Amino acid sequence: MSNKISETLTFECETGNYHTFCPISCVAWLYQKIEDSFFLVVGTKTCGYFLQNALGVMIFAEPRYAMAELEEGDISAQLNDYEELKRLCLQIKKNRNPSVIIWIGTCTTEIIKMDLEGMAPKLETEIGIPIVVARANGLDYAFTQGEDTVLAAMAHRCPERILSIDRKDKTIQDQTIQDLFSFLPPKKKEEILESKKLKKHPPLVLSGSLPSTVASQLSLELKRQSIQVSGWLPAQRYTDLPSLGEGVYVCGINPFLSRTATTLMRRRKCKLIGAPFPIGPDGTRAWIEKICSVFGIETHGLEEREQQMWESLKDYLDLVRGKSVFFMGDNLLEISLARFLIRCGMIVYEIGIPYLDKRYQAAELVLLQNTCENLCTPMPHIVEKPDNYNQIQRMRELQPDLAITGMAHANPLEARGINTKWSVEFTFAQIHGFTNARDVLELVTRPLRRNNGLENLGWTNLIKKENESKV
Repeated sequence: MSNKISETLTFECETGNYHTFCPISCVAWLYQKIEDSFFLVVGTKTCGYFLQNALGVMIFAEPRYAMAELEEGDISAQLNDYEELKRLCLQIKKNRNPSVIIWIGTCTTEIIKMDLEGMAPKLETEIGIPIVVARANGLDYAFTQGEDTVLAAMAHRCPERILSIDRKDKTIQDQTIQDLFSFLPPKKKEEILESKKLKKHPPLVLSGSLPSTVASQLSLELKRQSIQVSGWLPAQRYTDLPSLGEGVYVCGINPFLSRTATTLMRRRKCKLIGAPFPIGPDGTRAWIEKICSVFGIETHGLEEREQQMWESLKDYLDLVRGKSVFFMGDNLLEISLARFLIRCGMIVYEIGIPYLDKRYQAAELVLLQNTCENLCTPMPHIVEKPDNYNQIQRMRELQPDLAITGMAHANPLEARGINTKWSVEFTFAQIHGFTNARDVLELVTRPLRRNNGLENLGWTNLIKKENESKV
């Protein structure tokens, strides 16, 4: 598969720095997703300032995360790290009583070699609350890979799936289930009977943090194809983590979860379904088709469902068709977004991406290649760890209609007459599944629509002249 990709798609690694949002920002969406968790970020004042600004949550709102602030005494080893963390965790237990405490390591804990993994098991035994350690430092990881490290750590805490049950025990279990069933309310009985109508297939666990509404939409799309989702990683509650083990199939819904996928395969012996990611109608259809094909289930109505969504996007497609876009690279969603935008009729000059796992994203890369071939569109240039100076030179030559970039480069590019969109917005927006494709195009077209509005007011020529005089 990799040889086939390399013949048409061009890859380059410029070994530039990670010009991305800090990975500890994963706390922003994970503490809301895992409702019975508490996140403790172990870092410096800078980390605290970043979280306070990036998350925009006031301290009196009592969010389920906090800072364990490192001071000079910690860095010079004059203070006892274990005792300090124990004091904080006991305070968290007393005030919030979470089901799990998740320690987030930062750049500073890496530099001073703080042994969080060594301290956690002992402290966990003392306070009686599970402690999960995840390293989300900006030295080794890009923006969204913070979630990847947390989920990989949580995968070790998922219960083991029991493969076989003794025949006698099974008889007792079946009788117990029948007795319990008779006491259930009618609505619950209907749900159970409905689930029994679904075709039998091995357990399926989906990995990736999504808002509950989006997760429900994807589960419903699979249910329409007679596939039941056994669980999500992460679950809404730590106590509801899915069972893992041999015979369990796992599938990712985000392109940045390669470490989680590796952990699930190597450590928990699960089988990975390598599918494109459910972003855009084309990606969602391909994602569902791949899962169905692995389970030997024939799909029904998917083509019509996809076509229906493209029809509903017609007003946006008219705006973006023929426009060009340049991805500078920030959140590892770039390849999936580029593939969707190419399918919408846009031209993608370059896909910058901080880190690319070609094995994990193999199906997505094949879909990108096939999309370009089917539409007779030029193949985009994929650059891993791009050098921003070189990118700006290329943008000056190509003059794209839109640049999807990190916040640091947005204003300078706007000053040079290039429309920009913050890549971080795609991370926090609901972009997965059939129905949320509209939200992606809403974000992409906003700067284009703004320019159309300025043109009608006669402002664009004035702005261009001012920019030219500045240059």
